Amino acid sequence: MKQRLNIQELEPNSYKAILEIFKYLETTSLSKDIKNLIKIRSSQINSCAYCIEMHTSEALKNGEKQNRIFALSAWKESPLFSKKEKALLAATDEITQVSNNGLSENTFQELKEHFTDNEIAQIIIQIGEINIWNRIAVSTLMFHQSS
Repeated sequence: MKQRLNIQELEPNSYKAILEIFKYLETTSLSKDIKNLIKIRSSQINSCAYCIEMHTSEALKNGEKQNRIFALSAWKESPLFSKKEKALLAATDEITQVSNNGLSENTFQELKEHFTDNEIAQIIIQIGEINIWNRIAVSTLMFHQSS
């Protein structure tokens, strides 16, 4: 398939604004492991193959174990994720699928057991940022090569 639109060329200022969010998130206290779990899980939910590949490669380079990446789509049942990571992944699922009731009070309280308010704010922004990229990539066929 051929790319439908090139948003970077058509809307360079909006593209730069999204990149600024990415740059900001690189300066936060969230670990690379946490950011990678969010990026991979959101990309799985959004069926963004390019982002899944990019962020799993990144995670592996940062020391993430393959079996945890393989189990990520079944994180609720997997013993490979800590309570902290499960709270993070529940929030990622609920915020990525915000139309299904949004972030539940239960998940929010679980986040508060493991993260500061600032970290929760950063997590919400990180989830939003990867969702923007997923939506751009999927909607425009941004990363698909011609057949």
